[in-house]
Order: sequence, then C-alpha cells, then structure tokens
Amino acid sequence: MASRFAEKTPLLSIIQAAGWPIWPLILCSILALAFVIERFIKLQSRRVLTPGLVDEAIGLSRETVPAPDTVSQLAGHSALGEVLAAGWRAINSNPRCSAEEMRAAMEAAGRQVAHRLERYLPALATVASAAPLLGLLGTVIGMIEIFGSQAPTGSLAGGNPAQLAHGISVALYNTAFGLIVAIPALIFWRYFRARVDGYVLALELAAERFARHLEPLCPGPAPAKGAGR
Repeated sequence: MASRFAEKTPLLSIIQAAGWPIWPLILCSILALAFVIERFIKLQSRRVLTPGLVDEAIGLSRETVPAPDTVSQLAGHSALGEVLAAGWRAINSNPRCSAEEMRAAMEAAGRQVAHRLERYLPALATVASAAPLLGLLGTVIGMIEIFGSQAPTGSLAGGNPAQLAHGISVALYNTAFGLIVAIPALIFWRYFRARVDGYVLALELAAERFARHLEPLCPGPAPAKGAGR
C-alpha cells in the first residue's frame, strides 16, 4: 500500500528519500513563497506612487493648506500621499511651523514609508543565504550515513547497500533542493530591492518638489536678514 502511494506521488517519495534534513528546506521554501507573494501585492505601483497625485496636492494648496479631513484622505491614498500629507499636517498642527520643521516632518514620514517598503526583504535575503547552507548540511549528513554504511574494514562490499543508497539520496536531494530554494529567492530579492530603490528615489523627488511648493505657506518666521550684523 505504501509503495503504491509513493509511486503515485513522486514528490513524497523524494522527500522520504531526502530524509529529515529536507524539512527545514521545505519550511524555507514556504516562507520564501509567502514573502514573494506579499511583496508583489504590497509593492504595486498604485499602492506606492499614484500618477498625478503631486499635481493634485499642489492644486489644492495653492493659497492655503486644506482642512484635516482632506489631509487624512491624502494620507490614506498611497505611500506618496502619506509623505505629502505629512507636510500639510505639520503646517496645520503648528501655527508657527517653519520650512525646516515642515521638511523634517516629511522626511520622517518618508523614512517610515521606506521602512515599510523594505518589509520582509531581509527575511527573503536570509532564506536565499540559508538555503544552500541547509542543503550543505543535508549533504554532510548523507556523507556521514554513507561512511556509516561501510564495513569495519572500510570495504563497501561488506556494508549495508540500503543504508549506502539512502545516504547518497540524502546528500544529493538536499544539495539540489537547497539550490532550488535559494536561486529563486535570490532573484526575487534582487528584483524587489531594485524596485524599492526606484520607489524611494521617486518619493524623494516628489517630496522635494512638494516641499518647495509648501515653503511660502509655512507661517513660521523667515530668517532675519542681516542677523549677523
């Protein structure tokens, strides 16, 4: 019964042949898949950079900063909206907000957004680094079983053929599976890393443009001319 079931499910037979060292690799593959799916969803362009949002925000604040309700709507629009809304919120909350304080508030919001964009990327990089090492661990364990199957004289002829075959399976399957997990994880990590870097650069440029627009609206005192005289 068990042999028929193994024949019908080759994946299960591979897992059985690979031995217990393959289970940490299976866990790593599940985590990597979850991280990749989550990042694909969260790093959609519409969730980070909304086209035309900066122009719309500039149009709403040509003469004065909008009401808090409008600020909250902008903050909930996208990651870019959250950064832009930080400038509006700083001016609304502080009657004497200076341009430096407004820029500092937007920079703080930008750092928070960048941190969220990088979420799970270190974990995905860890999986890409750890999977080959776990595969190497399985290889070492398989080699130990191979040497353990030899006869006391060191001759393979007097050893246990079944244990020898199992040791070879453990060594080869774990090496292959470790690479199978690590290579896609590394590719996706580099892809998401480049995508986040592009988003962060676009956010910085948009925030700088919006900050220059908001500077005349800051009610704080301008630097005194000739203060050093």
